[in-house]
Amino acid sequence: MSTDAVSEKENRRIQRVALPLPTRIEVKVDQTVSWTEITRLGDVSAYGAGFQLKRPVKRGRLLLVTTPMPRQLRCYDHNEPQYKIWGIVRRCLPVRTLAGEELYVIGAAFIGRNAPADYFQNPAKLYEISHRETHGLWHVVEAQLDADQEGLPRDTRRQTRFFIPETITIEPLDDNGNITGSETSVTENLSLGGASVFTSLPVKHGYGVTLISIVRGKRLGPDGLPRLHLEFIDKFFPLEGIE
Repeated sequence: MSTDAVSEKENRRIQRVALPLPTRIEVKVDQTVSWTEITRLGDVSAYGAGFQLKRPVKRGRLLLVTTPMPRQLRCYDHNEPQYKIWGIVRRCLPVRTLAGEELYVIGAAFIGRNAPADYFQNPAKLYEISHRETHGLWHVVEAQLDADQEGLPRDTRRQTRFFIPETITIEPLDDNGNITGSETSVTENLSLGGASVFTSLPVKHGYGVTLISIVRGKRLGPDGLPRLHLEFIDKFFPLEGIE
């Protein structure tokens, strides 16, 4: 096969095509908790896909895609009925349907059959693309969370934190989903996808009044007040009304 023919074949594999295949998306929250959603692909290539979800997924998070991908778009498992491939979220944009439902448009780059070895110890870890492998799939490394993102398009930056004292109510739940306490507090800072809040509650997993959140950290500030670091996992914070 000539070099030109190989290049043409590779270009077809890279080109995104509209292919509304039923697809299962799995996202791990931590080592024991995960959520899944059935959706349809919007567009797909051998090396990435776009689709919509009912809840947001942070840029840099890994997810598992399961879909009956056509054989010519697969990089392995050509004879399996379902194609399972890990992807890294490259963008997550909120959209609203004509019926008023809020959805999230996800763009994911495929990284291969397996997640990184350290992923399962900390599924909340964020990654970034380092280079493309010789077979076309993407290689990822742990994200540098303090890296400068000013040169990135707005829809691909990690979410900016705003130092806004927004009043909130914190209601922790036990393992059975029962509320175990309540506290009115304020945010130290917040973004579309997370916040730092002041609290005196002894919580391990935290849930807000309207936003389901996971406690990603707890620290004592220089002022002696404890803070919770929350990640919103069911929707974005409505910053438009308070910025």
